[in-house]
Amino acid sequence: MKLSPLPRLLAPLLAAIVAALPAAAAPAGAPAAETEAQKAERMQWFADAKFGVFIHWGIYAVDGVDESWSFFNGKMSHADYMKQLDGFTAKRYDPQAWADLIRRSGARYAVLTTRHHDGVALWDSRQGVNVVRDTPAKRDLVGPFVDALRKDGLKVGLYYSLPDWSYADYDVFTRKEKRYELKDEPQRWRRFLSYYQGQLADLQRRYRPDLIWFDGDWEHNAEEWQSAKTKRDLLSRNPGVIVNSRLNEYGDYATPELGLPVVRPDAKWWELCLTMNRSWGYQPRDNDYKTPHQLIRILAQTASMGGNLLLDIGPREDGSIDERQVGILEKMGRWTRKHAEAIFGSVAGIPLDHYAGPSTLSKDGKTLYLFVDGRPGGGELMLKGIDTRVLRARVVGDGRELKPYVSGKYDWSKVPGLLYVPLPDDALDADITVVALELAEPIKLYREESKPIESNG
Repeated sequence: MKLSPLPRLLAPLLAAIVAALPAAAAPAGAPAAETEAQKAERMQWFADAKFGVFIHWGIYAVDGVDESWSFFNGKMSHADYMKQLDGFTAKRYDPQAWADLIRRSGARYAVLTTRHHDGVALWDSRQGVNVVRDTPAKRDLVGPFVDALRKDGLKVGLYYSLPDWSYADYDVFTRKEKRYELKDEPQRWRRFLSYYQGQLADLQRRYRPDLIWFDGDWEHNAEEWQSAKTKRDLLSRNPGVIVNSRLNEYGDYATPELGLPVVRPDAKWWELCLTMNRSWGYQPRDNDYKTPHQLIRILAQTASMGGNLLLDIGPREDGSIDERQVGILEKMGRWTRKHAEAIFGSVAGIPLDHYAGPSTLSKDGKTLYLFVDGRPGGGELMLKGIDTRVLRARVVGDGRELKPYVSGKYDWSKVPGLLYVPLPDDALDADITVVALELAEPIKLYREESKPIESNG
């Protein structure tokens, strides 16, 4: 039987109609794919911030024990740990005083533990244990702090633990005990996923955080956590929110912990989280504090490698802050106020091959900031391979003009001479001095291997 030519003749017309139809819409609520430029714009405030304050606050401050880990590692029973609920009062909690202290420290953002691995939420969460319903505090502790931070012009970060070791439908209970295996009771795991994702949605709707700081992702993989879905949901509710690395492969920046990196991390954006002593939460017996000078050096080193420092404090159960921690933040504030231009909004400095100390650069690359710890040998700084003319040298926060000079530069050689910057003793800062070199153009570094001279003159 001979087929009609009509279908063959209509095919081009149908193809044209289909081509003219709008593309299929993305699933409801799903954010559009983000370009690298869009992500860089979303991350810009974080990249500029350089310094934040971490706050570990929870019922663990009542007895001054390890946050969550004390029962997880068997130092005490879970029942005894949870008895601390009865002693958590927050009676001296002054969120505006917290925010004002953080602002005076020079920090540009703060991250508060809204719920640690113990499952105790600091707001009136619908599910799980919370301080509003289950402690004498009897009030939301997150909202007032968020409002205080915003009043002071600071960005808001909320820490949220993926695991909840106290929740009946979470599989892990302690280091040695599990409640169930996911493959055996998948319905319990689904209930837990609904619980944690519901809490995240609640936090976002109430407080609109600029940053979500996850923790605990090591206990499950990205598929089990539904990390991709969680990230999509976060961005659909707030396209500008930033997420740290601890959502398996779905974070925006890396989070090295406690140890200052020896070399710059590979990640474009990163943040070192660090304790003042050896504890995250309040532990009155922990007196092993770093000095303000040591912490300022760490901040300078971190900024030099293009990262942020997230420095922790641990308030007491009543909401007051240890005077030693207040003192450290105040002293850091003195230094950051004086040297703000060299820290905030800066980018990573030059390699140690060129200057034996931390450094940062202005975004346009035309101002190089040199951090000087103590008195330089011979009373002057030395730099190698700076292939850009210095227009002006000055002491940051002091205004004093310096007189740099170049030694060993020959007209017939492309190798730059050594750049020396005399720095008088009376210009030195009590902690770290910062010298600014203003350049004729964006900095260029000479990094070729030295070779024998082929022509003199």
